[in-house]
Amino acid sequence: MTVRPPMSSGAVVDAAFRGAAVEMVTARGTVLSLPVARWRGEATESDRQLFVDRCDGPTLDVGCGPGRLAGALTGRGVHALGLDISAEAVRQARGRGAAAVRGDVFGSVPAAGRWRHALLADGNIGIGGDPVRLLRRVSELVGAGGSVLAEVESPGVGVRSHHVRLRAGGRESAPFAWARVGVDGIGAVARRAGLVWCGLRLHGGRRVAELAVEE
Repeated sequence: MTVRPPMSSGAVVDAAFRGAAVEMVTARGTVLSLPVARWRGEATESDRQLFVDRCDGPTLDVGCGPGRLAGALTGRGVHALGLDISAEAVRQARGRGAAAVRGDVFGSVPAAGRWRHALLADGNIGIGGDPVRLLRRVSELVGAGGSVLAEVESPGVGVRSHHVRLRAGGRESAPFAWARVGVDGIGAVARRAGLVWCGLRLHGGRRVAELAVEE
């Protein structure tokens, strides 16, 4: 029997954005269904209240997926750029009329240091498995005086880092580092990253922390 090698996480996400159901599998074997249909849809009222309407200048959407936030910002006349490791996500984001590039937030990013806002929606504060490192990197991309809008989970989650796999169409990715951050953990994470806590906004059962990069 031929054993197929693991897919890259980007390839699994590509399959998901083409319509395949995708799950996240934790190291303990817990299986979580991911809300890909919502990510592929249009910006919701909570998206607008928590992210889109909060941005009044050039905005970097980290882990943009199919571009619902970058597209909504572009529709408002705000200069926005989506960044994602998934080629399919970037293709769909561009199809909405949003600017988007394929890339890693820890790699080369256009206009680094000149963004006014950065978005970490849909759990993307987990990218890389180390939220302090991620926020430090994002603050470099935003630059002094900018802000980071980071979606966090409910109280009780704290900060949890682990390895996960993605599963779609009968294939799995290799394990990769991911993190979860709750509303009870984001304050300490922000301080360690050198960011200033500006408040928490709630809408539709979602929670978004606004963090400032000091001037």
